[in-house]
Amino acid sequence: MKWVSELQDRNSILFWFGICCLLGGLLCAIATKFSTTQVLGINAWIKPMKFFLSIWIFSWTMGWLLEEIKSPRAVYQYSIMVVIVMLIEIVIITWQAANGRLSHFNVTNKFYGQLFTLMGIAIVTLTVWTLIIGLRFFKLSMNEIQAGYLWGIRLGIIFFVIFSFEGGLMAARLSHTVGAADGSAGLPVVNWSKQYGDLRVAHFFGLHSLQLLPLFGYYITRSSKEMIVVATIYFIILVFLFVQALRGLPLIKG
Repeated sequence: MKWVSELQDRNSILFWFGICCLLGGLLCAIATKFSTTQVLGINAWIKPMKFFLSIWIFSWTMGWLLEEIKSPRAVYQYSIMVVIVMLIEIVIITWQAANGRLSHFNVTNKFYGQLFTLMGIAIVTLTVWTLIIGLRFFKLSMNEIQAGYLWGIRLGIIFFVIFSFEGGLMAARLSHTVGAADGSAGLPVVNWSKQYGDLRVAHFFGLHSLQLLPLFGYYITRSSKEMIVVATIYFIILVFLFVQALRGLPLIKG
């Protein structure tokens, strides 16, 4: 596919890191078929699988988008940071899962608590740096890039940052479930609670604004006004999902 080779040309660091994460996700998917180890009632390898695939998508997305700002040094530094931060995150998640333990919210002893803190520091670093480099898109003019696409990128990054920090609420609570302890019956794969509020729902759709809004802006909208309207509606939906979770209500009751 032509866009794949173009992505490699745009950012070889994030391209190959994304490939490694994709392979990691596939290996974890295979592991779910052979391992009986469970964490919170589901196969332990599902969580690292989801994170590997999410990091793959994030890496390729940023590798593609950052070409537009025409700042090779800043993009290189950011790309190296992404690799380091995400390696910290996924190594801890995978190691803990392989041993049948929680990675997030695990403060059962000092060492596991330190690992959880390290993950938090890594993700805050990623989020703040993404905001800083993302602000460069506000310096681009409509003559350099299609208006709807540009605003899709701008707002996609802003929403990504906002709902990344929602993870801080989950960390403070040491739980993503509202109304019960983590581990209740959940939807397939994503495991969002079917009985109680789950803060991961808004978190998930907020993070993936980074892909959804630029794609919408590139293929569907043609003006900044159209993109801003679409993004506003999407943000209202995200806030609704967040409030719904805080009220202890599941996305889909089962």
